[in-house]
Amino acid sequence: MSKQFSALGVSAPILKALSELNIVEPTEIQQKTIPLLLAESHDVVGLAKTGTGKTAAFGLPLLQLVNTDIATVQAVILVPTRELGQQIFRNLEDFGKHIPNIAIASTCGGIPIKPQIERLTQPTQIVVATPGRLIDLIQRKAIDLKETQYLVLDEADEMVSILKESLDEIVAELPKKHRTLLFSATLPGTIKQLIQNYLNKNVVQVSANMETVGNQGIDHEYIVVDPIEKLDVLMHFLNSKDGERGIIFCKTKAAVNKLAKNLAINRFSSGALHGSLSQGIRDRIMEQFREGHINILVATDLAARGIDVKEISYVVNYHLPDTYETYVHRSGRTARAGAKGLSLTVLQEEEVIEIPEFEKELGIKFTKFQKPSVISLEENNTLLWAKQIFKTKPNHDISADLKTKVKTVFHHLTKDELIEKLMANYVLQNKVEITEKPVKKFKK
Repeated sequence: MSKQFSALGVSAPILKALSELNIVEPTEIQQKTIPLLLAESHDVVGLAKTGTGKTAAFGLPLLQLVNTDIATVQAVILVPTRELGQQIFRNLEDFGKHIPNIAIASTCGGIPIKPQIERLTQPTQIVVATPGRLIDLIQRKAIDLKETQYLVLDEADEMVSILKESLDEIVAELPKKHRTLLFSATLPGTIKQLIQNYLNKNVVQVSANMETVGNQGIDHEYIVVDPIEKLDVLMHFLNSKDGERGIIFCKTKAAVNKLAKNLAINRFSSGALHGSLSQGIRDRIMEQFREGHINILVATDLAARGIDVKEISYVVNYHLPDTYETYVHRSGRTARAGAKGLSLTVLQEEEVIEIPEFEKELGIKFTKFQKPSVISLEENNTLLWAKQIFKTKPNHDISADLKTKVKTVFHHLTKDELIEKLMANYVLQNKVEITEKPVKKFKK
C-alpha cells in the first residue's frame, strides 16, 4: 500500500479537497516529488510519462508553499499549449479550493490579452502561462515576477524550441534566488542542455516508473492495412466502438480536416482539433468532447495536449508517430485514472518492422489486431449508408406534388420490401459483394 497524501506532508485544506475529488492514493511521481519540494530547497527534475499525475506532484506543494498573505506572483508554471494550461489551472483550483485567499491566474495565448492584464492587477500568487504570452505580458510590464520563487517547466520536452528562444528573457525577470522545477516525459539531449544551462548544479532528479498508471491499463495493438482500405477499416473499428469516446491522431492539419469530413459524412459524432482553428472553436469542441456531446475527436498531437478526460476508451494512431515520445503522449490519453483502454496503430505493411523498436524503447508489447474481412467491411459500409439515410433531415423545400408522386411509386410496398429493394439497389450501384453465397450441392 502506497503512502497516503497526509504522510507526504500535504496540509489539511488540500487533503480535504483531494478527498472530495476521490483522490486517495498518491502515484509514484507524487510520492517522490511532494516531500522533496516541501522540505528541500533544491531545483528538481521530474521524469515521468503522461498519466502519472505530474500536475499534482508539483501543484500540491506549490499551493502549500505560496504565501496567501502576499498578493504578488510567487510561482509561474510554463506549459506548451493553452489546452494544457487550462487543464492545470482547473486542477489547481480544485486542489486549492479550501485554501483561504489563494489566487491563481491562467495567462495563455490564443485569446485576447486585455482581460488577462486586467486579471493580473488583482492579487495573484500562481500564474499558469504559455511562454509567448508570458513574454508579451513582461514586455507590456503587465506582470511583476520580482518576487517569484518558483518556476515550473511542465512538459518541457514539448516546448524545447520555444524555451530556447524565450527562457533567458523570462529568467531575467526572476529573483536570482529561485527554484526551477522541470517536468518531462523524456530526457533528450536538448533537455539535458536546458538543465545544465538553467538549473542549479545541485539539481535533484526524480524518476518515476516509466510504466505509467495509465499505461498499465492500455492494450497496445496494431493493424496492417493497404492504403486503399485504410478508411474503410477505420470506419469498421469506429462502428464497433459506437457510443464510446476516443481520439484519432493524425500527423497534419490537412489529414485531420479530411478525416473529420469523412466522419461527418458517415454521421459519426465527431469534431476536429488543430492549431489553425480559432481558439474559440477549439474551446467549444473541447467542451463538447469533455461534456460527452461528441464522441470522437480527430486531432493533431500538439492540439490534443492537455486533454484529461477519464472516459476515453480508445486512441487510434491513424498515422504512425514520428517519435516514441509522441506515442507515449498519444496512448496516455486513454486509460486515465486506473481505467482500461486501447491504443490502436494503423500501419502499412512496410511500417510493421518499426513495431519491435517501439516495444524495445517503451517497454511495452504490441498484439496484432485482426483486420476485418472484405465481406465484413462491405457490410459495415452498408450499415453506414443506412445510418446516413436515417440521420438525413427531411428537405421541406421539395414540392408536395413531387413527394406525392414518389409515394405513389412505393405505396404498394411494405416496409420490409422497401428495405430489400433499397439494399439491392445499393449493392448494384456500388458493385459490392455482401450477399451470402449459396452452398453448392454435388450429385452423388
